[in-house]
Amino acid sequence: MGNVIASTADVESSRGRVHVSAGLRSPEATEYSAGMPPQMVEALRAEVGMSELANPGTVEELHSRCRDIQANTFEGAKIMLNKGLSNHFQVTHTINMNSAGPSGYRFGATYVGTKQYGPNEAFPVLLGEIDPMGNLNANVIHQLTSRLRCKFASQFQDSKLVATQLTGDYRGRDYTVSLTMGNPGILTGSGVIVCQYLQSVTNRLALGSELAYQYGANLPGRQVAVLSAVGRYAVGDSVWSCTLGPAGFHLSYYQKASDQLQIGVEVETNLRQQESTATVAYQVDLPKADLVFRGSLDSNWHISGVLEKRLQPLPFSLAISGRMNHLKNSFRLGCGLMIG
Repeated sequence: MGNVIASTADVESSRGRVHVSAGLRSPEATEYSAGMPPQMVEALRAEVGMSELANPGTVEELHSRCRDIQANTFEGAKIMLNKGLSNHFQVTHTINMNSAGPSGYRFGATYVGTKQYGPNEAFPVLLGEIDPMGNLNANVIHQLTSRLRCKFASQFQDSKLVATQLTGDYRGRDYTVSLTMGNPGILTGSGVIVCQYLQSVTNRLALGSELAYQYGANLPGRQVAVLSAVGRYAVGDSVWSCTLGPAGFHLSYYQKASDQLQIGVEVETNLRQQESTATVAYQVDLPKADLVFRGSLDSNWHISGVLEKRLQPLPFSLAISGRMNHLKNSFRLGCGLMIG
């Protein structure tokens, strides 16, 4: 079950066999560094740093690198206006016009608090989006402590609460524990609980597990539980990720070929439905041209591409989206303009 808002990963201080506080030198380091060549001292320090284990992030982020470079297409025309009212508050006006989905106007607001745990992160974060019919999506992200982060998401349709999700992530020195509750119904006796654990085994390998538990009157035996194993192996600019469970498996590979090119391959298999989908995606960044292109091709012969171009010196961004399938003889085109 995917989160409504993807959590941002922040790498915390890691645990190793040798730990030296910032600004202090241990007696062992002082003893062995005295009289040693500077090159040997630097080599020893590098070896100690490599032996330390970093926080592996969350299980939800295992396949994020491969997913981020895939083309997220849209259809029709889209106009988005972003207006910053202050350093902490921003509003968004969006107009969608297409024949395949709901069209109309949506108003969004974002508030970022003053509590900082990093140079690029401030909490709490409040996000909301509403349309003229009263359909609302609301999200709250807050960092309670330096290691504990909570996220709450809700969705209202036709003046009724249709979906809620509460997630808590605890990031240790070399592990992360996450607990998610989806649509908990106290009166109806139904809901979903997902518990995830990811541990750094080495600097390159992280292993963990995921337990999903669903209960309700409509389920056989009124409850069902699924246990899955997860893993990630990262070396250099390459990342291998895997999720393996009784219902299927999810494999992904990400490679940063250069500063301009990123490549990803993903395979998702559902053993119960006897279905499998493979996707190849890539992203091309041209900073000098202020241009980003994302393209993807899957085994169902869907060809997708999104081109984003910054129109300097104006604060405009142009997005052109295309998606086609030769077997189904279908083609969808979208054009968007983002201001601000």
